[in-house]
Amino acid sequence: MTGSDWDRVPIDSQSIDAPLSRAAVFLTLTVADGSEALRAVCDVLDGLDDLIKSVGFRDLNGRLSCIAALGSALWDRFEIGQRPQELRPFAVIEGATHTAPATAGDLFFHIRSEREDLCFEFERLLLDQLGSSVEMTDEVTGFRYFDSRDLLGFVDGTANPTGRDIGASTLVGDEDQAFAGGSYVVVQKYLHRMQPWFRLPKDEQEQIIGREIVSNVELPDATDGQKSHKTLATIVDEHGAEHDILRDNMPFGRPGHGEYGTYFIGYSRYLWVIQKMLERMFIGDPPGMHDRLLDFSTAETGAVFFAPSPRTLSALVQAVQNRDR
Repeated sequence: MTGSDWDRVPIDSQSIDAPLSRAAVFLTLTVADGSEALRAVCDVLDGLDDLIKSVGFRDLNGRLSCIAALGSALWDRFEIGQRPQELRPFAVIEGATHTAPATAGDLFFHIRSEREDLCFEFERLLLDQLGSSVEMTDEVTGFRYFDSRDLLGFVDGTANPTGRDIGASTLVGDEDQAFAGGSYVVVQKYLHRMQPWFRLPKDEQEQIIGREIVSNVELPDATDGQKSHKTLATIVDEHGAEHDILRDNMPFGRPGHGEYGTYFIGYSRYLWVIQKMLERMFIGDPPGMHDRLLDFSTAETGAVFFAPSPRTLSALVQAVQNRDR
């Protein structure tokens, strides 16, 4: 779709390239055991587009969208005999100082809109339909903070691909033809230690992030020793080609509870790209030189999902529904 089309029609489910939004809900669920629960989940997935239309038509400018993604264990329960080549559970990454944990999750929904009330209404109806077939694992409500900054004060997502590069960076292609058009999704919830961070001099904060805080201009990459977050999160393959991912990170928080954080969500054509990025952050490059941002931002969750194309999602649902006839 092109820019103006987003305002004209409801956004179909599984639209990875839908516009980044001002509000979002990140919903991680586990699916109960048994065929009845799986069938109930499939019935809801089958009606996802209708639910988007029912809520989204109230305000097309609200740009409501939803992406559903499946974890490795849930994928196996569909019993279709094939799976995305790289799909697997999140691998714990243990560095010398910090660890990226793996947490439970079968089913993930990324709900986006320009309006918080549309996200709320969609989530309410979605959970009502899913009922006892699922159990909540994690629920985070995100918001866009000023000019797309995180709560640490820096612009987040500057390096995102744009235009045609979005699809090339996020959607599986001919390398895994059976699942072309789908995307690997990695999510992590980070909690920030705000007071120690804000006690740092601004120039030290900028060196850790790799950008100027006000202008958002990149600082020169370190060629050795301690590298910035920006440099460690930039992935170049053995042929010198840089691999982008689509980040739709959002701040979240509850000041009354002292909770401040960033919800990381990355869409990628190749799971190994995000895996390598996280290894560089937590283990370091060279090993032992971890991302200093982790001294102030702790990963609380970690999960991997695959967001199938609409055609693949429909085939998965039909496989279960046909088995039960």
